[in-house]
Amino acid sequence: MNLLIVESPAKARTIEGYLGGDFQVLSSFGHIRDLPKKKIGVDTENNYQPEYHILSKARANLAKIKTALGKADKIYLATDYDREGEAIAWHLTHALGVGNQKYLRITFSEITQSAIKNAVKNPRKIDMDLVDAQQARRILDRLVGYKLSPFLWKKVARGLSAGRVQSVAVRLIVEREREIEEFKPDEYWEVIANLLKDEPDPEANFGVSGRVRWQGSSSAASIGLHPRGKPRGIQAIPNKDLIKAKLITVDGKPIKKLEINSQKKSEKIKNDLEKAKYAVSKISDKERLMHSPAPYRTATLQQDAAHKLRFSAKKTMFVAQKLYETGHISYMRTDSTNLSAEAIKGARLYIKEKLGKKYLPEAANIYKTKNIGAQEAHEAIRPTNPKLGPEEIKNNLSNEEFKLYELIWRRMIASQCQSAKISDRRIEVQAKEYGFMALGRTINFDGFLRVYSLGLKDAFLPELKKGEALKLKNLDLSQKFTQPRPRFSEASLVRELEKKGIGRPSTYAPIMSTIEDRQYVKKIDGYFHPEEIGKVVNDVLVEHFPEVVDYNFTAKMEGDLDKIADGKLKWVAVIDEFFKPFAKHLALKEKTLKREDITHQKTTKKCPDCKKGEVIIKMGRYGRFYACSNYPECVYKEKIKKKEVLSAETKKLQLKAEELLKKNQKCKQCKAGMAVRTSRYGVFLGCTNYPKCRNIIPIEDESAPYCPKCQKGRVVKRFTKKGKIFWGCSKYPKCDFASWMKPKL
Repeated sequence: MNLLIVESPAKARTIEGYLGGDFQVLSSFGHIRDLPKKKIGVDTENNYQPEYHILSKARANLAKIKTALGKADKIYLATDYDREGEAIAWHLTHALGVGNQKYLRITFSEITQSAIKNAVKNPRKIDMDLVDAQQARRILDRLVGYKLSPFLWKKVARGLSAGRVQSVAVRLIVEREREIEEFKPDEYWEVIANLLKDEPDPEANFGVSGRVRWQGSSSAASIGLHPRGKPRGIQAIPNKDLIKAKLITVDGKPIKKLEINSQKKSEKIKNDLEKAKYAVSKISDKERLMHSPAPYRTATLQQDAAHKLRFSAKKTMFVAQKLYETGHISYMRTDSTNLSAEAIKGARLYIKEKLGKKYLPEAANIYKTKNIGAQEAHEAIRPTNPKLGPEEIKNNLSNEEFKLYELIWRRMIASQCQSAKISDRRIEVQAKEYGFMALGRTINFDGFLRVYSLGLKDAFLPELKKGEALKLKNLDLSQKFTQPRPRFSEASLVRELEKKGIGRPSTYAPIMSTIEDRQYVKKIDGYFHPEEIGKVVNDVLVEHFPEVVDYNFTAKMEGDLDKIADGKLKWVAVIDEFFKPFAKHLALKEKTLKREDITHQKTTKKCPDCKKGEVIIKMGRYGRFYACSNYPECVYKEKIKKKEVLSAETKKLQLKAEELLKKNQKCKQCKAGMAVRTSRYGVFLGCTNYPKCRNIIPIEDESAPYCPKCQKGRVVKRFTKKGKIFWGCSKYPKCDFASWMKPKL
C-alpha cells in the first residue's frame, strides 16, 4: 500500500478514484505548521531562524496521517506545485519525521488520470529553493507586522496593524481618493449633428432613435455571450440612415476638449449651424484584425470574473479551487499564458469539428507573458479537457462553478481561434467652417468573437458618396465635465499591483480581504473607499517608514523572492538587507516620535462644554473626532462630518437644479422657500419647511436611458431599505419598473 498526501479532501477523493486500490490518499487540510500566533517566532539574532509550531487544527488530522504512515511502502507528497505547496510538503516531512530517503515529491498542473499517473512515475525531491522563497516571504511579513503593529498601537490607536504588501495596496487606494478629492472638474460642451440622407431608406425607423428596449439575459448572456440569442440589458434600437456626427474642427483646426466651455458658446455654434448646408467631405474605410486574447492568468481571471460575473477576487479563487480539485481546470495560481501541446491540440480539434475550418488558424497561437516576474514554466488556467463544453458538465457543477468554468473554457478556446476582421468607417462632414466626424464599424468575420464576446456590435453608417448632401434632423448640445480617474475596484487594483510588480498570483485575493477585514477600506458599489483610520495609518507609514510602502522597493523585494526561488539569492541575505536598517530606523522613531505628533491637531475653537480648554482633533480606532484639550477633566467629544466628494454627474445635476430654483423659489404647497438638496437618491429641490412640508421636485438626468416599460421616465439608481442598489423608473410610483442590472445605452 502506498500513501499519497495532498492538501484538500476534495482533491484526495478525486485522485483516489484515479489511482485505485494500491493507494491511500489523505489530506493535510492545508498548512500543518506555522509561526506561533502570540509571539514573533523569528530569531533575529540567529540568521532569522523561524520557530514553527504544529497548528492546533491540524493535530488530529496529523495523527491520522501518522497511523497510515506505518503501513505505507512509499510516501508521495502531492501538494500544489507552487511555493506554498512546496513549503507544505517540506513541513510534512518534519512533522511526520520522514527522512530524505522515505518520501517522493510529485507535482501536476491538472487533476486528470493521465497527469496523476505520469506524476507518480516521475517523482523528485523537495525543491528547497522554492521552500526558502516561501519562508522568506512569511518571515518578512511576520517581521514587518510584529514590529510595526505595536508601534502603531503606541503612536496611533490600539488594534491597528501593518503589512508589507497590504499597506502598499492601501496607499494606492488612499492616493487615488485624495486625487479625486482635489480634482476640480472643468465644464465643456459637445455638439452632435444628427444627420439623414436626403433620400432615406423607406424602411428605416426614425421614430425610436435614442429610445431603448429592455431584454432579459441568460447565464451565458451575463458574461457577454449570446448562445440563445438573448442580448443582455438595455439595447439601443439602431437607425441605419441616422448619422450621429461630432463637431471636431472649426476653420480646419481641431477643437480642444475644453474649448467650448459654456452653454453660451455652444448655443452660438448651434445658431450658426441651424440653417447650414451639410455635405460629405471625406470617407475612409480601413480593415483591421482583432486578435484573440491570451488564456487566463490568475490576475486576468480575477479581473474578468469581477467585470462579467461580479465575483470578488476571494470568491473567484474559491470557486476556481473547487473546479481544480474536481479535475475540471488546471492549477489556478499562475502568472503564465503558456498552454501545453496536448491542450492546444484538443482546442484546435474542437474548433475544427464544432466551428469549422475557417475559424482555425494555420498554426497554433502562442502567447508570451508580459507581466513582471512571470514563471513561464507554468501553464495558463484552462479546462483539462477542451472538448467538454460548459453545457456538457453543467449538471455536475454548482451555478457559480458553471459560470466560472464557462468563462475559462470560452477564453481558452477563443485563444486558439482565428482573429476577427473589423472594418472601421470614418465619415467627415462639412457645414460652413465647421467639420464633423462620424464613426462606424462592421464585423466582417467574427473569428474568436464567435466563442468569446467582447460586447462589440456593428455601428451602422449608411452608404454615402463624397460630396453627397445630408439633411439636418437636429443638433444636440451636451454638457460634460472632466472627471478624475475612478476609484479602484478589485479588478483594477489587481491590475495596478501586477503592473507595478507587487504581489504574486497567490497573494492578490488575500490582499483584498485583509485590507477590508482591518477596516482600512470599505467597498461601496464595488469600489474601494479608504476609511479615516486607513488614511492615518497610510500617512504614518509614508512619512516615517517610506521604504515599507515604497512601490519600487516592494517590487524589488518580490523580484528578490523570485531570485531565491530560482536559486540565485540566499534567503537570509535578502531578509538581512531589509531588516537591519528597518530595525534601526524603527528604534529611532520609537524614541523621537510622540503620539501627539500623529493623533492631535490644534484648532482655533474653544471647548463648548468647559469653556476653558481648546478643541483639538484627536485620532481613535475609528477615525478622527473633536475633543477637549482638558481631557480627562472635560470629556467633550464630537464626530467630524466627512466632506462629501461629489461626482461630475452630481455637480451637473446641481447646476441644473440651481437653474430650476430661479423659477421655483416658493413651495407650491406651503409657500415656504425651496432649496437645492442632495441625498443618496439624487439631486432635488426640497421645501425649506421640511419635515412639516415634504414637497420635492426631482432633477432628472437627461443622459440616463428611457424606461423600457413606460417610455416616459428615466432609468435611475435607487436603494432598497437595506441599502442595496437597484435601477428603477424615475416616474415611480406611476411606473413600477425595476431591475438589479445597471442599464446600458
